Amino acid sequence: MDNTQLILALFDNQMIKFGEFTLKSGKKSYIYADIRTSISYPSIFKEICTRFNQLLEGLTYDLICGVPYSALTFASAIAYTNSIPMLLKRKETKDYGTKKILEGVFSPNQSVVLIEDVVTTGASILETTAVLEDFRLEVKDICILIERNQGGKELLENMGYKVHGVMDLYQIIEVLYSANKITSDEKTLALNSIKL
Repeated sequence: MDNTQLILALFDNQMIKFGEFTLKSGKKSYIYADIRTSISYPSIFKEICTRFNQLLEGLTYDLICGVPYSALTFASAIAYTNSIPMLLKRKETKDYGTKKILEGVFSPNQSVVLIEDVVTTGASILETTAVLEDFRLEVKDICILIERNQGGKELLENMGYKVHGVMDLYQIIEVLYSANKITSDEKTLALNSIKL
């Protein structure tokens, strides 16, 4: 499955949607990527994990961590199939038991590669890197499935992280338009919403 086939599969199974959406950042968008539901489509889920594995080739790291919550399933599958130790960063600190925000076994100065499904502003990724770096872990590489072309990748790279992506919104929109999945009006609305 190449990028075109994956994009069409994501669209046909409502993981890429067009309409009026508000993103986590508060920005409005005419295109939305809801990759979480790929867990219900094993062939698509496996293909996404394959794409992440391709991004990981040649990178050096000790541990893998998914940005909560949507990327946790991908990180878990990749860690399991490749025998990579994994960390689980919680969205919030537990207020019971061990009261941990970071689960797993690690040592200071180990390197962690991050997995994320979609990056818009980079805020969720930075929340995760902040916790990892508080524990004296090193994050150099971030692997993402979809880059929304709204400043997140540039922000992360300006902070010294290397961002590796599978596809971006421009490619997605062009593939769907070329395949007659969206109209020229929808294409224009989607492209305009990226620039907001």
